[in-house]
Amino acid sequence: MIVLRKTGIANLPLHYGRAPHWLISRMIKLADAIVTIIIDEYGQDEFLQRISDTFWFQALGCVLGFDWHSSGVTTVLTYVLKKAVRSDMHGIAVCGGKGKASLRTPSEIRLVAEKFGFSNSDIDQLEYSSKMSAKVDNTAIQAGYPLYHHAFFLSEEGKWAVVQQGMSIEDRTARRYHWISDSVNQNFVDEPHKAIVGDTKRGVVLDMTAKKSVECRKTSLDICKENPLKVRSLFESIRPARQSTLQHWIQQGESRGLHDIRVLSMPRRVNWNVLREVYEFQPSSYEELLGVRGVGPATVRGLALVSEIIYGKPPSWRDPVKFSFAYGGKDGVPRPVDREAMDQSIELLRESIQKARVDEKTKSRSLKKLTRYITNDNLNNH
Repeated sequence: MIVLRKTGIANLPLHYGRAPHWLISRMIKLADAIVTIIIDEYGQDEFLQRISDTFWFQALGCVLGFDWHSSGVTTVLTYVLKKAVRSDMHGIAVCGGKGKASLRTPSEIRLVAEKFGFSNSDIDQLEYSSKMSAKVDNTAIQAGYPLYHHAFFLSEEGKWAVVQQGMSIEDRTARRYHWISDSVNQNFVDEPHKAIVGDTKRGVVLDMTAKKSVECRKTSLDICKENPLKVRSLFESIRPARQSTLQHWIQQGESRGLHDIRVLSMPRRVNWNVLREVYEFQPSSYEELLGVRGVGPATVRGLALVSEIIYGKPPSWRDPVKFSFAYGGKDGVPRPVDREAMDQSIELLRESIQKARVDEKTKSRSLKKLTRYITNDNLNNH
């Protein structure tokens, strides 16, 4: 079975507009040279590991010429890599993309996987992995960042990475999610994160993937296996109109922001037809429940609230995002800087630029951008 581990999240300011054609064309040329060197010298697995590294991904976008801190680096860099990375030459393909392009991910995965000679069962698992990575970040973690970008990096060895991004219109920020195939983590809902980084921390976030949410996941699964009429009465019983439990619970502690209140509030609309389908299906795990078509944020949040308020099995309401890039912060928050790992990433990128078959002017400019990015990151670490 092909499984996943998430390796990072980054929050970025939301920028609009398009990258000019002259920049994109040069980014593709340089990306081709850098990717070729990395795969030739270090292999496909190392390239996928680097794609799943938030610091390296951001640095690559900067080296190729994009804004070091823009949310657009995700969509533009993914587009550039989709053009630069060729399955026949690199043994890796990039599927999906931004907006409508993300909807084509399953068909593109199947096309590439067939070219690589994968079995139908492996192809089905790859499509499932793409679907579930998006479902987890869109539904199981509710931080106010609905996804609008999903890219799937697939190697001819059957390993892969996912880079996807969500957008918050309220505070004009974006949050990026990285996934990497991994044989250790056996499911999609039990702390798939390896590192979570960003600039914005929410006061309240529903995180059903946290270890603290294990009992809540079990209780949510049990609840949805009950007759839908009983489940509906449970939902209605904790609405403020019926009793004050939920309202008092929301108001406990410090004052809440608009986002926090929305997350803590019982959803106004729940798709009861979907819950009836779930009841008839009787899922054997929370992952199966999450994978049912139509089970969205409202259903997941409603089940979590019932689980906590009625059955005393709370989920994690703590935002899993952490500050600074993947190597930590200079003041030790969320942990001390892993200098060795950071230096290895920088050196790999620097060597790749030096060995790339591009003109000296391009090399010099790229190295300067890398240096500037590293300096900016050090200045902005918390």
